[in-house]
Amino acid sequence: MHDVVFLFDVDNTLLDNDQVQHDLSEHLLTHHGPEARDRYFTLFEELRGSLGYADYLGALQRYRLEKLHDPKILRIANWLMDYPFADRLYPGALEAVRHLGAWGPVVILSDGDAAFQPRKVERSGLWQAFADNVLIYVHKEQALDDVERLYPARRYVMIDDKLRILEALKAQWGERVTTVFPRQGHYAFDPEEIRTRRPADISIDAIGALLSFGSERFGL
Repeated sequence: MHDVVFLFDVDNTLLDNDQVQHDLSEHLLTHHGPEARDRYFTLFEELRGSLGYADYLGALQRYRLEKLHDPKILRIANWLMDYPFADRLYPGALEAVRHLGAWGPVVILSDGDAAFQPRKVERSGLWQAFADNVLIYVHKEQALDDVERLYPARRYVMIDDKLRILEALKAQWGERVTTVFPRQGHYAFDPEEIRTRRPADISIDAIGALLSFGSERFGL
């Protein structure tokens, strides 16, 4: 039983996933044209709506079924899997992980598919930085019993760019969890989310701001 466990989201919390999507959009536009780019992202959003998480390879598979006679489509998967994710870590992200790791275990708690999301975590260097403490679920807010089984703690700290997730964890864990909201990425600036969701316990402008925190900010 740990005194505290620090849980980190990945996309737009430790890693600038908005920039990854922008780069993918530019790649599709340059190498496959505007029609291919628009169709891919239409399928991407449809799939996200049905699954509840971003499935880049699933959207590509659907697009490929529409373009079976275009061999160039197969190279998109190579581009995705070989993307330099380490270059998209936010400034101070790894340092913040090490900083909080001085007080308790640090664990990735992410949503995603079973292929591309682990690849992203590995290629970015996060898997190593978290010493193999990596959890990826379809809906992480529905897997808190599993989190408690694997990383039992008296208290948790969740760092996530989505107020929806932080609100869900607060509803289930109550005062056992301290929620931290880094205002990064497009979800963090959605006016409807900000208006309707419960505020986080702590808001910061960037993940690197955690470097200035002492243990007392988390009630330790």
